[in-house]
Amino acid sequence: MTDAFDVPIRDDSIRLGQFLKLASLIESGAEAKEVIADGLVSVNGEVEVRRGRQLNTGDVVEIAGTSARVVRG
Repeated sequence: MTDAFDVPIRDDSIRLGQFLKLASLIESGAEAKEVIADGLVSVNGEVEVRRGRQLNTGDVVEIAGTSARVVRG
């Protein structure tokens, strides 16, 4: 796993699919649905298959060797 880069969010939490787009880790919601369903995304080191998973400050999302950390913006 590479060092995570910080991605600020406005609210207290964000859904996984939205976060992937915000962090520019994927291009679209359809792509988010696909990569999550295929088990290619992990949250805090564990594979996550729920696109609606709520992420909170400090959570780290990884896809294809790139990691992004949720921070309060």
